[in-house]
Amino acid sequence: MELRQLRYFVTVVEEGGFTRAAARLHLAQPGLSAQIRQLEKELGQPLLDRSNRSVTPTEVGRSVLPYARAALAAADAVRQTVDEHAGLLRGRVTLGLVSGATGHAFDVASFLADFHGVHPALEIALTEDTSERMQAALLSGEIDIALLGPTGEEPPPGLSYRTVIDTPLASAVAPGDPLLTPTDRTSVPLTDLRDRPLICLPRGTGVRAALERACAQAGFRPRVVFEAASPHVLAQLAARGLGVAVLPLGEEEPDLGGPLRILQIVEPRMRARIVLAWPAAGPASPAAKVLLDRLREALPKAATP
Repeated sequence: MELRQLRYFVTVVEEGGFTRAAARLHLAQPGLSAQIRQLEKELGQPLLDRSNRSVTPTEVGRSVLPYARAALAAADAVRQTVDEHAGLLRGRVTLGLVSGATGHAFDVASFLADFHGVHPALEIALTEDTSERMQAALLSGEIDIALLGPTGEEPPPGLSYRTVIDTPLASAVAPGDPLLTPTDRTSVPLTDLRDRPLICLPRGTGVRAALERACAQAGFRPRVVFEAASPHVLAQLAARGLGVAVLPLGEEEPDLGGPLRILQIVEPRMRARIVLAWPAAGPASPAAKVLLDRLREALPKAATP
């Protein structure tokens, strides 16, 4: 058994197939497949189920996966310790981002460009997903750090949060909508959204979870007719008169294809948060710890308008 075989196995699981894993590893797919078969032969058990379009770990593979990751992390830590003495930071860090995670409050691309300039040997992989799935990925070790919208009031056991953005939820409506009567109103009771076509982020996001909790307490289910992963797209759909968009206050834009009126949702007031999340025991690798420290320094403190 070789470390590279374990790395190949972990990469195939993370990518869900040999083609994407081979591209990530810069290997030919037949060679990658041969190495995995050799590892399975040495262990005497199949680690991957190849019967479906997406390659998934077998029961044995799922049991082996955390040990394979631990072995790779230990080997990376050895390299990292040597590199630290030489003043060089290496490794691979996976950063999860919920779509539109920080809006205009934080320029992720500029931050990563600056960080890469200081640590050019460090590889950073970005992944986008729902907050719910990223919380699970943090707990399983698939990602190291995430910017996400929490789906509950408290962090799940095993995770730590630092709130970056805390903002009210608002409705964005097109001109002529009945919600704009009287014309000088600036807020709307949640019950006024009963039976209205709503446009919202998908299930598994913090905004959707907050909306569904509040509606359940008010005795109705929200009628969501359009979903999109980006608040910007939600506002564009609302500008076309396709429904009432439920957005974090401040995500609306003036150039979304038409004028929008923003009404804060009240009775009850709902809030959406973006948090920096990481394993409660700390990131697994030294490189991830450095990135987490830099994010803590760079991210704005939560503001509550």
